[in-house]
Amino acid sequence: MTLVAIASGIGIGLLLGALGGGGSIVTVPALVYILGQSSTIAVTQSLAIVGVSSLFAVISHARAKHVRWSVGIPLGAIGGATAWAGTALGRVVPSNVTMTAFAILMVIVAASLLVRTLSPEHPANHPSDAHARAAVGPGTLPDINEKERLPATAVLKVLVAGSIVGILTGFFGVGGGFVIVPVLVLALGFSMPTAVGTSLLVISLNSFAALIPRLGHDSLNWSLVLPLAGAAMVGALVGKQATRCISDAALTRVFAAILIAVAVYVGARSISLLPH
Repeated sequence: MTLVAIASGIGIGLLLGALGGGGSIVTVPALVYILGQSSTIAVTQSLAIVGVSSLFAVISHARAKHVRWSVGIPLGAIGGATAWAGTALGRVVPSNVTMTAFAILMVIVAASLLVRTLSPEHPANHPSDAHARAAVGPGTLPDINEKERLPATAVLKVLVAGSIVGILTGFFGVGGGFVIVPVLVLALGFSMPTAVGTSLLVISLNSFAALIPRLGHDSLNWSLVLPLAGAAMVGALVGKQATRCISDAALTRVFAAILIAVAVYVGARSISLLPH
């Protein structure tokens, strides 16, 4: 069981480190169907695992100056507030309904990711922050040392995205990086590395905010959480390095394929097409 937990953790970390999200969306199915947790307990364990591993990954990205604290902290604060609503909702919804909705969510996410890889605005085609500033001039991309105000439309997108991510985090135990990264890239003009680093900051803040109200009802299985979180940290470091030799588009497509496969399995189990 420990070896299975470690293998699952490495996979979770790989996705978090490479894509700034995605690891958390496979954590709950892994805990439920591979490690035998109930869906409610799995969500609580997932929040702890993802929160710790994301925070660890933030440190690595921050050293490379790929974290925009001035955007990530407000996004995390908004998501943290709405995560409480998601947590309350998750406690009154039957587990089979939760897992069915989770499968549908994964298919939607996979489809949106595949569409992004076909778009000319996909992050793989975006230059780095430094090159982008040189090409279009200062002030175009947000920076922690700059005091320009974001356009009203961008602020609105950040508020909406933060709220949605918080609800998803509380309800499903996911970090929401698959929502955060596109918003940071397309709405705020971040490069993919900066979007990934900032997304990890938001994920860690949201995860801990959603975990707090659950601790009064569910206890953490430390013999499971610690190996998974430790393995996820290692995977996150490897995932960050992988981005240097694998294109964003290829990583995104692989992740989308994994999501679809997991969604089919979770959906079939939740509606009893496969034996429990």
